[in-house]
Amino acid sequence: MTDSPTLLEKYIEQRNQGYWIKSSRISLDSVVYAFLNGDSPENIAQNFPLLSLEQVYGAIAFYLANKEQVDVYLKESEVEFEKLQHSLRDKNPLLYQKLKAAQAQKRA
Repeated sequence: MTDSPTLLEKYIEQRNQGYWIKSSRISLDSVVYAFLNGDSPENIAQNFPLLSLEQVYGAIAFYLANKEQVDVYLKESEVEFEKLQHSLRDKNPLLYQKLKAAQAQKRA
């Protein structure tokens, strides 16, 4: 045996007050929300072609091992996003209406 197997690989790093798939621009949030919506790891890897299946499984394993902490982080992010949404609506109601209309059209 020439090469030893990697016994521990880090898949997640913390940057800019968020969690990211190591050495990528893809947030842990993206993988976790897809996982929570019922997507399989294989489907998530297809939807994020920059990630390997190993990275997707690593991200899911990180989430499951740190579920309470990550869930708090996700909830705080949602609250912050809602604040930004309200701020946009107050500062530029016409743009906000256009964005909401585009979002509704996309869903239809």
